[in-house]
Amino acid sequence: MRVKLVLFFVFIININLFAQKSQLLLAQNSLGKLNLSISNKYDYKKQLAVIGEGIKAIEAAQNDTKTKNWPETWAIKAYLSSYIAIIDNNEANADKYFSLANDALEKAIKLDKFQTNTNLIKAAKHNINTKKIELGNKAYQQSDYNTAFYRLKQASDFFQSDTTLALNTAICAQNLQLYDEALSHFKRAKENGIKNPTVFQLMSTIYASKFENELAIQTLEDGLKLNPDQSFLTNDYINLLLDNEKYEQAQKAITNSMVFDNQNKLLYFLSGYLNQTKNRNNTNAQLAYHKALEIDENYFDALYQLSLVYISTANEALQQKNQEQFKAYINRAEFILIQANEININDRNTIQLLIEIYIRKNRLDKVQELKRKITDF
Repeated sequence: MRVKLVLFFVFIININLFAQKSQLLLAQNSLGKLNLSISNKYDYKKQLAVIGEGIKAIEAAQNDTKTKNWPETWAIKAYLSSYIAIIDNNEANADKYFSLANDALEKAIKLDKFQTNTNLIKAAKHNINTKKIELGNKAYQQSDYNTAFYRLKQASDFFQSDTTLALNTAICAQNLQLYDEALSHFKRAKENGIKNPTVFQLMSTIYASKFENELAIQTLEDGLKLNPDQSFLTNDYINLLLDNEKYEQAQKAITNSMVFDNQNKLLYFLSGYLNQTKNRNNTNAQLAYHKALEIDENYFDALYQLSLVYISTANEALQQKNQEQFKAYINRAEFILIQANEININDRNTIQLLIEIYIRKNRLDKVQELKRKITDF
C-alpha cells in the first residue's frame, strides 16, 4: 500500500508539472500564431483574438506557484501585453496593457539571470518604446512638454539612431528650457546623419547662448555643407561672424553665398556694410547697396547706408577742394535720404542727416520744417 501511495504522489506531481508547462506551451503557440498573423497582415481585431489566447494562458502561468518565478512567463507577458498596447484602438485598454507590459518586463529582466529570453525581452522593449513615442507625441500636441519630453527621451535612448525622434526630444527639451538636454539630443540627431537645417540653427543658438561661439560657428558651417542653399543658415552664419569680428570670414561667406542666392538683398547689404565700415572701400560699398536696391527699391537700411557713403565721398571731395564732386555727391545723398524718409517718416537719423545737408545748402526753410517734425515726435 505504501508503494502505491508514493507512486500516486509522483503521478500527481507530474500532472501538475504538465499543467504548468501546458499553459506556457499555449502562450508560446500564441506567439507563433501572432507572428503568422503579422506576416499575413491580418487586421488588428484578428491579431487581438490571437493574443487573447496567449494572455489567458500566461495569466494562468503567472498565478501558478512554480511558473510565476520563471523568466519566460514574464517575458511572454511583456511581449504580448506590449503588442496589445500598440495596436488596440481602445485607448483605455491600450494604456492598461502598456502598464502591464512595463511591470512584466521589469520582472522578466530581474528573473532572466541566464539571459535565455533575450529576444522576447528585446521585442517587448521595442514595443514599449514604440508606445512611448505615441504617448510622447500626443502629449506634445497637447502642449504637455514635461510628459512629452519624459516619454520621448526614454524612447530616444532606446532608438538612438532615430534622428526624427532625437530631434523631437530636443525640441521638447528646448520648450522646457532644458538646454543641455536639448543640445544632447540635437547632437544625437546630427551624429546619426540628420540633414535638417533647423537642427544646426537651433544647436548654434544654444552654443551662442552659452558663449561657446566657436562651436556655434562650426555648427553652422557643418549645416551649410549639407544645406548650402539655405538662406536662413547663411544669414545666421554671417551675422555670427560679424558679431565675433571675423570680418574676412564674413566677407568670404557672403561672396560664396551669392553663388547660390544672387537675389538675397541682405547679402548685398552686408557686403556693402563690410566694405563701407571695415574695408573703407566706398566704391564697392556703393555697388553692393545699389544691387540690394535693384532687388528691393524700398530697402530702407540700404538707402540709409548708401546716403552715408555719398556723404563720406562728398566730404573727401571737399577736402580735395573739388566743389563739383562735392555738390554731386551731396545731391545724391539728399535724393536717397528723401526716399528713405518717405519709407520711414519717423526715423530721426534720416531727418537729422537731411537737416545737416540743408544747412550746408543754406535751405533754412527746409531746416525749420524738419526740426518741427522732430519736435512733433
